[in-house]
Amino acid sequence: MKALVYLGPGKKAVEDRPLPKIAAPTDAIVKITRTTICGTDLHILKGDVPTCQPGTVLGHEGVGIVEDVGAAVGAFRKGDHVLVSCITACGKCDYCRRGMYSHCTTGGWTLGHTIDGTQAEYVRIPHADTSLHPIPAGLDEDALVMLSDILPTGFECGVLNGRVSPGSTVAIVGAGPVGLAALLTARFYSPAEIIMIDLDDNRLQVARNFGATAGINSAKGDPVARVMELTGGRGVDTAIEAVGIPATFAICEGIVGAGGTIANVGVHGTKVDLHLERLWAHNITLTTRLVDTVTTPMLMKTVQAKTLKPEQLITHRFKLDDILSAYETFGKAAATNALKVLIEI
Repeated sequence: MKALVYLGPGKKAVEDRPLPKIAAPTDAIVKITRTTICGTDLHILKGDVPTCQPGTVLGHEGVGIVEDVGAAVGAFRKGDHVLVSCITACGKCDYCRRGMYSHCTTGGWTLGHTIDGTQAEYVRIPHADTSLHPIPAGLDEDALVMLSDILPTGFECGVLNGRVSPGSTVAIVGAGPVGLAALLTARFYSPAEIIMIDLDDNRLQVARNFGATAGINSAKGDPVARVMELTGGRGVDTAIEAVGIPATFAICEGIVGAGGTIANVGVHGTKVDLHLERLWAHNITLTTRLVDTVTTPMLMKTVQAKTLKPEQLITHRFKLDDILSAYETFGKAAATNALKVLIEI
């Protein structure tokens, strides 16, 4: 089968790989029909995720059709259409029982990280009963690819951890796919203001189209001063960091108001400074999280009801044979206006 393989920092290639096989009774083999590229894949290629070893097939998002199941799999059978969760969960360990699937003792974020992932024709899914989701007939499977990772990530790590509430003021730093996913799901809670901050005017316009009340280009002036102007000097109730670099984390520290929350979503590859000399008395909450995907079934229902329309995030389409072009397009989003690239197999 064809697969996109990580070969070390800055290196990747499409290679022929053997078809995956059932390795444990709880495994399933899924024929991938659609996948995509995540910002985390770019972090891996930059060398920010040293736990991902060269030779690993990348990708942790996708939908597909069950090809084979192990003897202990009871919820799925050959031919079922399924959504692949970016998080593998046994459902039995202490962390899973606490809803912290990302810290499952025999799972967590494994696909495209510590085991071969979804940017391939077939993928092996451990703990299939609790790591796959059945797709109801008639649902747009293009849209559902966005539910593998970015929608639950934006929602759980940003909106829920950020304690977004009706009438509150929210700022999202980073208008990439995850930041926009946080915007789409923050609207569930009817905040009074959603301020989007980014370097890219196109993405800021997309954010306005999706419901942001203001867009600030941080390359064209001081974004902290602008947020303070918009909030009457008060700052925001929730600052969502959706990039993963020191500069964007610093913006969040500068704009969060007293009693507010900084919800970190971005994948950080270098240290950041925490300015407790300024924030120590401000009743600030700082949250971190890796997505647990506990909200995926609920998000799927909102897609089914057309309350949430994640297909809006798809800007480009490619075939697996052309996945290197997809990476080029996604990696140069400022020039290509890419949000999510859909890869059909």
